[in-house]
Formats: sequence, structure tokens, C-alpha cells
Amino acid sequence: MMAKPKRRRPVFFNLLQIQMPVGAVTSITHRATGIVLALCIPFGVYLLDLSLRDQQSFAQVARLFDHWTFRIAVVVSVWALAHHSLAGIRHLLSDIDVGSQLPAARRSAWIVNFGGAAVALLAAGVLL
Repeated sequence: MMAKPKRRRPVFFNLLQIQMPVGAVTSITHRATGIVLALCIPFGVYLLDLSLRDQQSFAQVARLFDHWTFRIAVVVSVWALAHHSLAGIRHLLSDIDVGSQLPAARRSAWIVNFGGAAVALLAAGVLL
């Protein structure tokens, strides 16, 4: 009777040590920004409704921009919208085989990541 060889299984799975390719990071972030945008919709609709009621309500919404926490939330929302839009365009183009080859896919993933960050930095420059 032969003994079964023991399989070496990972004892510890550290997600911070995994080197994920840039395309995977972009895809995961695309999903995360979709969740952020879905959570922002009710607040955005409420603030839009409040700002359109009358002048006092508009002034109340405008005063929210005096708080740094609100400005940071707006910058994060702008980043989420920019990244999600750019990544969505990237995915749509890959569906029709534009930029599907590995070098072009990596390049477009970097463009999406830096493009979203650039839009967020522009928004931060305007708001902060």
C-alpha cells in the first residue's frame, strides 16, 4: 500500500502580497466604483431636489461645500464617476476587439487608472 503524497497547501493567504496585473486592478476597481456610484445616487438626487426648491435651499446646499468632509466626498464621487466611465469605455472597446491584445490592454488599463486619478486631482484642485 503506497502512502499518498502530501499536498503543500498555503498556510497563510496574504492578499497584500499578491502581485495582480494592472488589468485585474482596473477591473476590480471598476466594480468597486460602480458600488460607490450606486450608493451616491440617492444623496445626489436629494441634493439636486433640495437645491431646486428655492433660493434658501440652494444656499443650504452651497453651504455644504464649506465642510471639508463634504468636499472630500465630492472628490471621491468624481473619481468614481471618472474611473467607472473610462473603464466602461475600455470594456466596451474590448468587447469589439479594440485593444484586446495584451500590450494594448495593459496600456489602456494604465490610461484608465491615471485618467481617473487625474480627473479626481482636477476636482480636488477646484474644490479643496
